[in-house]
Amino acid sequence: MGSASASGGRPITASEVICTTVYQFPELSDAAKEKARSWYRELGPHDDWWDAVYEDFERVCDILGIRLKTTPVRLMGGWTRPKLCIWFSGFCSQGDGACFESYWSHAKGGATRIRDYAPTDATLHGIADRLQAIQRRNFYQLAAEVSHRGRYYHEYTMSVDVTRDSPTWQPPTEDAEEIVTEALRDLARWLYRQLQAEYDHLTSDEAIEEGIIVNEYTFTEAGRRFG
Repeated sequence: MGSASASGGRPITASEVICTTVYQFPELSDAAKEKARSWYRELGPHDDWWDAVYEDFERVCDILGIRLKTTPVRLMGGWTRPKLCIWFSGFCSQGDGACFESYWSHAKGGATRIRDYAPTDATLHGIADRLQAIQRRNFYQLAAEVSHRGRYYHEYTMSVDVTRDSPTWQPPTEDAEEIVTEALRDLARWLYRQLQAEYDHLTSDEAIEEGIIVNEYTFTEAGRRFG
């Protein structure tokens, strides 16, 4: 390939066209597929991938008599929207977990309703049974406020304040605070497991491959993203 000179002596360089063969994911070798999966996995799950888990958790809380607190989040234009007070960190470091802030009071029929909603989830059944039993011993007068403390996010950062609305000023039974606190912390542990299961699903080889194929990404023979 040669070059010419324009007036004034400036060289004119000819354009060069390079042809590259690209491949769809199913056409790659096993080693190239692994490289392609690694590239896509590094992108991470889509924003707010936890929304479905949060929606399920909110429904569970409603059945159990738990009203999640919210905090305002500022949007473009000065508007705000409420955000549920749920936090988590995960999923491979010591101290990872989930926590929430809420108010809790007696929910009539909660133990029965949670079995209708999640018939095979023994953990939720146990939490509902414990909360119902302690309410029964306190004539269904217990209430609690759950607050987050500290800068980490796991069940032990939840502070639980248990009170009793008794017309005769009876205090909660001696075991009430411990039972309610542990039940709500078990619920935070349950939430964390649901989040981890969803994350593991979204980052599994099967889900990664589906995302690559649906988005019609192409790769070089070695598995490098091309287009």
